[in-house]
Amino acid sequence: MSSISIRDVRKTYSKSAAPAVDRLNIEIPKSDFLCLLGPSGCGKTTTLRMIAGLEHPTEGKIVVGDRTVVSVDEGIYVPAEDRDMGLVFQNYALWPHMTVAENVEFGLKLRKVPKPERDRIINDTLEKLAIARYRDRLPSQLSGGQQQRVALARMLALKPDVILLDEPLSNLDAKLRLEMRAELKRIHAEMGATIVFVTHDQWEAMTLATTIAVMSEGELQQLGTPDDIYERPANRFVAEFVGNLPINIVELQDNSTNPLSAWVHGMLADIRLTATAGSVGIRPEHVRLVPVEASPRPATVIDIVPTGGSWIVELSADGEKFFAITPEPPGVAPGEQVGLSVPHESLHIFDAAGSRIEAVIQQTTGGKS
Repeated sequence: MSSISIRDVRKTYSKSAAPAVDRLNIEIPKSDFLCLLGPSGCGKTTTLRMIAGLEHPTEGKIVVGDRTVVSVDEGIYVPAEDRDMGLVFQNYALWPHMTVAENVEFGLKLRKVPKPERDRIINDTLEKLAIARYRDRLPSQLSGGQQQRVALARMLALKPDVILLDEPLSNLDAKLRLEMRAELKRIHAEMGATIVFVTHDQWEAMTLATTIAVMSEGELQQLGTPDDIYERPANRFVAEFVGNLPINIVELQDNSTNPLSAWVHGMLADIRLTATAGSVGIRPEHVRLVPVEASPRPATVIDIVPTGGSWIVELSADGEKFFAITPEPPGVAPGEQVGLSVPHESLHIFDAAGSRIEAVIQQTTGGKS
């Protein structure tokens, strides 16, 4: 399997436009499952297409294994068809006039694989993806999930060192997406291929990837494991983008006249910071609902939403919307007053520019407020 090295890659489409990708540096170890994650227009698909050879970088270099596939300074460009990569896109691009087996066979024929070997590979691949019984059907006779499996089978039959997936699950319904996530994890475990997966769905990235690269406006915001990205966001953008329920953000005011800001300032008094805090993020699952008299921060319950196994509680604290998630029935009703309690160690603290601030909890504190 091959590693991928993206070095100082930049892509612009015109001199007047902002870069689609700007000075991107990512090292992808062999057999890694990397998700490029970010909102629409952040440069993730452009990055994937440059790895594949479908886009030319304006500057920079991409190395796959020990081979440079593109280097602007050195004038090196390896065509897409010579990069030994498997690609699956959002549009499955199956040949409509070919059966499932013929679609899977197509690339093997181009490589002049002998027919007995082709037949063996087709049978094995269709069996692994549980679509052998559809081998004689046309794509128009298949569901979206079945078409997705055929597209994967056609690519996997070629046994590529690198697999590139551009939002391949976005056209599927929720149940099929769940099934295909499990299928992709199984394929990765069995093949050990290096996979680069593009998605804007942070849940997809968190459940599939061994490494996540969060991008925004063409720039890499953070590279790390799913736990790193969620538990230690490098900046406020990452903290706000990653999370099924948005993180609560409290803007800190210098004069602390806002009660919500004053409450957080009180917690920060027990924390030694390496810079001046500008805002604080609190994940909803770290907010505890306690009796009003047990907390200096009262809030009003606005709504309670059961999600099957947990409850989302929408709150109003001094006119600011606040969310909590509880694994137990909250035992309160809309309109009631509750107190808020948050462990000091769960605070995500950012400076005025939005960068993460390292914090040290003082040993004298009780650890909650």
